[in-house]
Amino acid sequence: MAKDSKGKVAEEVPEQYGDVVQRLEDVVARLEGGTLSLEDSLKSFEEGIKLVRRGEHLLNAAEKRIEELLTEDGRDVVVPLQTGVKAPTVPSAPAPASRGSAGSSKSVPPPEDDVPF
Repeated sequence: MAKDSKGKVAEEVPEQYGDVVQRLEDVVARLEGGTLSLEDSLKSFEEGIKLVRRGEHLLNAAEKRIEELLTEDGRDVVVPLQTGVKAPTVPSAPAPASRGSAGSSKSVPPPEDDVPF
């Protein structure tokens, strides 16, 4: 174990994402157990925060690496996810006219926000 700046033994944050997630799950289980003292709860919470930050760092590094791998000839081929953009609708076949009415045979178009899948 490494020592922090105050000379206390500090647990090392794992290098692998899977290990970070496992340790974070252990911390959450300890905190949810309800048997820790206030001081131990705070220490566990602090450890959890460090693990979350490490996990975010690993995910950001992986995302950056993926974007680098998907760049071709200096052009970015990654299409960012855009929220609030509607999917294009596929024109549907006209609805069959009802047999019982002698009225109009016009079909009603689907609502604009209707997604065909």
